[in-house]
Amino acid sequence: MSSVPSKPPKKIGLVLLNMGGPDSLEAIQPFLYNLFSDREIIQFPGPFFFQKFLAKRIARKRSLKVRTRYQAIGGKTPLTEITRQQADSLGRLLAKAGHAVKTYVAMRYWHPLTEETVKNIIGDGISHLIVLSLYPHYSRATTGSSVKELQRCLKQEKAELEVTYIDRWFDRPAYLKCLANSIKEGLLKFKESDRAGVKVVYSAHSLPQKFIDEGDPYVDEVRATISGLKPLLGEVDAMLTFQSRSGPVDWVGPDTSETIVNLAKSGVRNMLMTPISFVSDHIETLYEMDVMYKREFLEAGGRIFQRVAAFNHQAEFLEFLTSLVLEQLADT
Repeated sequence: MSSVPSKPPKKIGLVLLNMGGPDSLEAIQPFLYNLFSDREIIQFPGPFFFQKFLAKRIARKRSLKVRTRYQAIGGKTPLTEITRQQADSLGRLLAKAGHAVKTYVAMRYWHPLTEETVKNIIGDGISHLIVLSLYPHYSRATTGSSVKELQRCLKQEKAELEVTYIDRWFDRPAYLKCLANSIKEGLLKFKESDRAGVKVVYSAHSLPQKFIDEGDPYVDEVRATISGLKPLLGEVDAMLTFQSRSGPVDWVGPDTSETIVNLAKSGVRNMLMTPISFVSDHIETLYEMDVMYKREFLEAGGRIFQRVAAFNHQAEFLEFLTSLVLEQLADT
């Protein structure tokens, strides 16, 4: 009696999606060009070739200003290295849990670009790909754009593999616990006598108001995260703001910069800045928060400015991400 040949085990891959950033000062302009060419973020009137033309002009102009900011944080973004290390850590944690998973990183606007990573995934013979967005909150401009680009590249390469997505995790209890613990650690940076007067300012990356009007869930999900933190933090004086606006469109507010200056002028002396939509350090935390917002707050009359540390390689956070992947593996 002949036996039925068993199917070979699935070869599983995990790809982390993130924005990416320039890995040198020379990479700033092409990085910005890729960013402003993305019609999921900005859609200029007219055909796509016109968008590319405008993107090139905007990138050339903005790169001069952005260059000084990257020079202030070491001449490049640390985001790529951090994300690679996160991927490596997840691979080790999954191996300890009994799962052999090959990990990858796909950046939306700079190397390793999604197209490059997809070719590696196919070359490695991956049969089941788990896609993990490193944006806690879903937006078409972040996770949506990254997933769309991944799907485009998979189709272009005629990839035949099973794909599952983890595209948001803003209200997961374990994530909220990680965030609450980081905020508590941030509050400990203040003298005990000062903590009652600390203003906690949550800052999220802003979006064009048009996106929200069209149904993008991003702001609702950010607010849901903050609501989920309340029972974990107890009584804290907190508010939500939005940073990193660019371009002549209506943006979601209130603006972080304007808000912290007004708070200082109104008598707030101690502030704890909390990056609510970022999980890893990059230009928005290392320069906008640590340099620009700190300077603005102190010059407007503030006394002490502290920032909640990004998760980066924090063990509790990496264990949480591992748990998300293990949930997917349990269904395979």
